[in-house]
Parts: sequence; C-alpha cells; structure tokens
Amino acid sequence: MPTSKKRLNLTLPKYLAVFLEKISLRDDVPQAAKAVQLLERAMEWEEVEFKQSFIDEIKKRTKKDKLISAKKVLKDLW
Repeated sequence: MPTSKKRLNLTLPKYLAVFLEKISLRDDVPQAAKAVQLLERAMEWEEVEFKQSFIDEIKKRTKKDKLISAKKVLKDLW
C-alpha cells in the first residue's frame, strides 16, 4: 500500500525496544506511533536548545565585535 509518509528502518538496542514496547502498551498505541511521538518531542527539544545556543552566542558579542554572517553562526552552532 503506497504511503505519503517517509519510512525509516531502525534497529533499537534491547533496552530501548523493551522501553518502547512498555510505554506503547501503557498508552495503548502502536509502537511506531509512540516512536513518532517521542521523536517529535526530541526534535522540539533540540530546536529549543539550538535557539538558546544562538541567543547565547549573540548575547556574548559586544558592540566592538565585528558582524559575522548568519551562515557562519549557523555552521558553528549546528
């Protein structure tokens, strides 16, 4: 059956597989759906950390600092 969603094959360490199985049973959702929920949450956290790193880098700069390109800042942080 065709799908518009991107498929991704993962091999999980045993402890993660067991944990994923337990929490998916607890929440009464398929393991794949639970994995997607957790991945979405992790990506949101990653985005927040990235934004905070960017803000911290900007705050470190003084008026004497030369302007640098956004491309360089993003490369250094990412």
